[in-house]
Amino acid sequence: MLFVTLISLISCTKPIPTPAPDTTMYFPSNTDGNWETTSATQLGWNTEAIEDLKTFLVRKNTKSFMILVNGRIVMEEYFNGHSASSDWEWNSAGKTLTSVTTGIAQQEGLLNINDKVSDYLGTGWANMPLEKENMITVRNLLSMTSGISDDSQLVIHRNLTYVADAGTRWAYSNVFQLLMDIDAKAANSNFETYFNDKLKNKIGMEGFWRFGIIFKIYHSNTRSMARFGLLALNRGKWKNEQIISENYFNESITSSQNINPSYGYLWWLNGKAKYMVPRSQYVFQGPLIPNAPSDMYAALGASDQKLYIIPSKKMVIVRMGEASDPDNPTFATSGFDNALWAKINAVIN
Repeated sequence: MLFVTLISLISCTKPIPTPAPDTTMYFPSNTDGNWETTSATQLGWNTEAIEDLKTFLVRKNTKSFMILVNGRIVMEEYFNGHSASSDWEWNSAGKTLTSVTTGIAQQEGLLNINDKVSDYLGTGWANMPLEKENMITVRNLLSMTSGISDDSQLVIHRNLTYVADAGTRWAYSNVFQLLMDIDAKAANSNFETYFNDKLKNKIGMEGFWRFGIIFKIYHSNTRSMARFGLLALNRGKWKNEQIISENYFNESITSSQNINPSYGYLWWLNGKAKYMVPRSQYVFQGPLIPNAPSDMYAALGASDQKLYIIPSKKMVIVRMGEASDPDNPTFATSGFDNALWAKINAVIN
């Protein structure tokens, strides 16, 4: 009789259901290291594909990889001697930090992106006729349509030469760095101090700018890049504070011109009909990253630094590391994006 009762109890035992994920938006604390998590199982992901994704990341020289959903960590992986406290360069993914800082300066009434660059830097800042220089606005620097030569990445006076009228040519280059000078002049401060006060400290980022002869590059740990991604996912809002105007942010992740509709204000945009890439005037047909969601916008940097924002999935993805193909380093976009998204899709779909 006891045996029958035990069998009956066992047969009636139901599996414990997996708790549903919390779909409210979460923001980590600015003052401690706590960060809420959720699991791939809770999200209904294909957990068997995670190891294949990790193997791919290691093979492609990745240092860190992170996925947030609704602000909560689902994956946080470190490879090749990297750790949660290690800093790494953002390279051109950091252009988006400048875009947001410029937007903050505009909302504070310190500048207007429709103004001429010379309104802030004075005339003669470029090595071209004054008539052509006066065509270039702050917006042209944000959209990579200044018409300045992109032959050299060294942003010094002798290299700021005329190629085309502002607004008529898209060319990816380092002239965006002039925005840092404009922000500093407008705010009567140095750029890093203004950036730290208005953006970095407000969202609990760690990191620093390294100002070299050629490059101005931000360095941070992986979670700090994820924090910025979370701000971007929420259209400039952090907890209860609208740090950057939502109107400006929406404008920055919208096609900034028709020459390369896959580019906003220093943000790359997926799902458009055509795109261009750095160091080329060729126009490719189709979306920037076919395997990625069409609503994705991204901060992309040399050696495959990636910050993907996917509003439809409430998702932020970070990849930091060495170039996925050391023999073929790229400046922003690369075939690695599409290959990586094939692996991500196997997990999340």
